[in-house]
Amino acid sequence: MKLATARLNGVSTFGAVTELGFVDLAPSLGHQFADLRALLAAPSLDAARRAADTEPATALNTLVFERPIPNLDARMLAVGWAYKDHQTETGKAAPEHPFFFSKHPQAMVGHGVALQRPRVSERFDFEGEIAIVIGKAGRHIPANRALEHVAGYTIVMDGSVRDWQAHSVTAGKNFDASSAYGPWIVTRDDIAEPGRMELVTRVNGQEMQRTFFSEMAWRLEDLVAYASTICRLEPGDCISTGTPAGVGNKRVPPVYLKAGDTLSIEVSGIGELSNPVIDEPIS
Repeated sequence: MKLATARLNGVSTFGAVTELGFVDLAPSLGHQFADLRALLAAPSLDAARRAADTEPATALNTLVFERPIPNLDARMLAVGWAYKDHQTETGKAAPEHPFFFSKHPQAMVGHGVALQRPRVSERFDFEGEIAIVIGKAGRHIPANRALEHVAGYTIVMDGSVRDWQAHSVTAGKNFDASSAYGPWIVTRDDIAEPGRMELVTRVNGQEMQRTFFSEMAWRLEDLVAYASTICRLEPGDCISTGTPAGVGNKRVPPVYLKAGDTLSIEVSGIGELSNPVIDEPIS
């Protein structure tokens, strides 16, 4: 099942994406669930599935996609150097433990919304990633129970401003509207073998990154367990699991995003996250 948050007729709502389009779930389920985060925390998604099968659908091209979890208090923990080939291209020794940093909600836009190249940098880089979305809260989650806490999977473009990343990871990873997230969440029951998901990142149609999720240095179960040792994970929290080799900063010559580019990340079993790039407006 694909679940998304979008603006429909100018109003933010949540719903299911089907072969027929977007089915707004708020009219039938809004009295129970305030938003998609609340729906993901429900013990069962059966009511959402029934509504998706029976309620009318709206064409996707009439929507404005928002971040799947738009709540400003929802957290995204991102992993650095999670793929061995990316460790190699950056000259980073394999870390003993996962290297986590935070992505601020204001740094991320939805599918189809413009990414903004910060006016203070020409070194705006791309990182295609697969993200785990939490559905069941938990602290100190054992790895062998971790999947019970996973609601589903989505795609993240971890925008990285490389010169400011030299100041700090927080600085380089959190410029407003420099990253993207979506277009929707695919529930865990629809992806029986996550390791077989294949990620491909393209800039203006040219392939830059390709990997299978199974190539990640850390098992997803171990990432959930590790993160939950630091803090209680809540429904709607995400773990963005890191990027493979092929980032623009390590190419010869480097490839940085600029106004007029289109950045797309395709993941088998999920779909495609695509965003145009503009220069940060001067306001």
